[in-house]
This record gives sequence, C-alpha cells and structure tokens, in this order.
Amino acid sequence: MRVRHTAMSTTMSTTTFPPSDPLTWKQADDDVHVATRAGEFAGFVEFDGTAHLVRDNHGTELGSFDSLDDAFHALEDAHEPAGRGSVFAPMLPRAWRRRTRRARA
Repeated sequence: MRVRHTAMSTTMSTTTFPPSDPLTWKQADDDVHVATRAGEFAGFVEFDGTAHLVRDNHGTELGSFDSLDDAFHALEDAHEPAGRGSVFAPMLPRAWRRRTRRARA
C-alpha cells in the first residue's frame, strides 16, 4: 500500500473588491451585524450597550457610533478606495515610501 503525502500551504489573500460590489449585512446575534463583500468577510458592528463599535476585516477598530446606520456607513466608507495615491503605497512600510535624498558632499 502506498501512502500519499501532500504538502499544504497557507497564504494570505489581499483580495480587493471594486466599490461597485456593495456590502451585504447579516445579523449574527442580537448585538452583532456582520458584513461581507462578494462572499468575503468585510467586518462587523457590535453593540456594547452604549455604542455601535465597528471593526474591519482585520479586526482593526474603526470607531464607535451612536446609530447602527452610522456604523454601517463607517465600514462602507473604510472600504472605498483612498484616491489617486500609489497602488503599492498601502503595502510598503512608510520608510520605503520616502523620497530618496542625495548625499551631501
């Protein structure tokens, strides 16, 4: 009998979706709403009893809001493209994005 071994690898996806794909919201619990975009987790809103806390798909807190609608809009706005900056700028450490300086003679 031959035993077949397969190697597995895990890679992080940096998939981005066009802003034309809307966020889809589902209520996961009484105080939690989860957002997806094109089937991928996009973030969530949790009500802590006093405010609606928003976290993105990486768990980064985006803020707290008085209304659920404001919290929804905050996550939607966080997924909008930043503008005319470099496509690679968000991926590079800040030090690498600085302009090179000429050495003084």
